Amino acid sequence: MKKRRTVAILGAGMAGATAARTLADAGLTVQVFDKGRAVGGRMATRRSASLQFDHGAQFMRAHGSAFAARLAAWEKRGIVAPWVGSERWVGVPDMTAPVGDLLAGLSVRSATTIMRIRRDDGAWYLDDAGGGVHGPFGAVAVTFPAPQIAALLDGSGYALADVGRASYAPCWSVMLAAEGGLTGGLIEPREDPVGLIASDASKPGRPEGVRLTIHATAGWSRRHLEEPRETIIASLIEAAARQLRVSLRPTHAEAHRWRYAQVETALDVASLYDPALGLGAAGDWCLGARIEAAYDSGAALARTIAADLNGDA
Repeated sequence: MKKRRTVAILGAGMAGATAARTLADAGLTVQVFDKGRAVGGRMATRRSASLQFDHGAQFMRAHGSAFAARLAAWEKRGIVAPWVGSERWVGVPDMTAPVGDLLAGLSVRSATTIMRIRRDDGAWYLDDAGGGVHGPFGAVAVTFPAPQIAALLDGSGYALADVGRASYAPCWSVMLAAEGGLTGGLIEPREDPVGLIASDASKPGRPEGVRLTIHATAGWSRRHLEEPRETIIASLIEAAARQLRVSLRPTHAEAHRWRYAQVETALDVASLYDPALGLGAAGDWCLGARIEAAYDSGAALARTIAADLNGDA
């Protein structure tokens, strides 16, 4: 029986967006689902009134030729720009811009949580948290953090080998607006509790003002993962002031808990795919703790799915 040339992509971060664009360019129909209100995944930007914070991944680097070429193309179009040195790149006007560009013109359903995937008569169907059903699809590509993939597959009665081996470190992130002047762009103390302090205004295309993103270290975040946000905010602001040697007078502060912030154990494979089911998975957890790894993994999975559904495998 001829396979349906439609693919459901679960997750609208870099891996999912790259997979979606690669599949669409190969002539397949894609539908992207994401539980967030906006695309980007951990390449996230938070807005509160007139304030803006990149509170997830702060920058991108390219180690390989494929992602370097993509960054160069994005730079020409104003989607990315260099920041605090030529090796670091940021999205413009925020970190979601590269993912948004990959998904431009494609079908994306945000604020849609997929609770279960199921196979019926050779096709895939998705059940969402609101009772909706989506399908049929010829293949499903899941690009969540590995523990979330494992939970979805287990609850749906399916499995992909080795997903459970990948592990992540958590991270508390504090978004701080403050009075006064502050110079500098990025420091990485990597001393408990502060792993990184980034000045949003120092990035190209951002509004002026003192807006800091403070990322806690993995170890400190793990030890304090369940503490109240107010406690986290106070601790990280105090520590950041010590690192910066300034008095921070907050006008706005909020915290975000990333349970799956950075890959600690990767599988060292490009992606996972079961051709008998038409079920695959991709993400930075396949190749390493980099945005580039998510890009490469999503592209690899898409090429495998395209070959399968186009009959070239």
